[in-house]
Amino acid sequence: MAGTGGSDMKEDIYKTMNNVGSGNIAVGAVMIVLGVAAGVLAIISGARLLAKKDNLLF
Repeated sequence: MAGTGGSDMKEDIYKTMNNVGSGNIAVGAVMIVLGVAAGVLAIISGARLLAKKDNLLF
């Protein structure tokens, strides 16, 4: 009887670690996509500023 409680706990820990690991992979993938999108937007906006710098009057 004493051995069954320990195996249930190990199974619960394994399931929890599996869920957390899957969640971390999903969050990492979303962060990569958002990071690439932010980088592309920064490059486009910088290129527009450089292209229009001659039209500025001070």
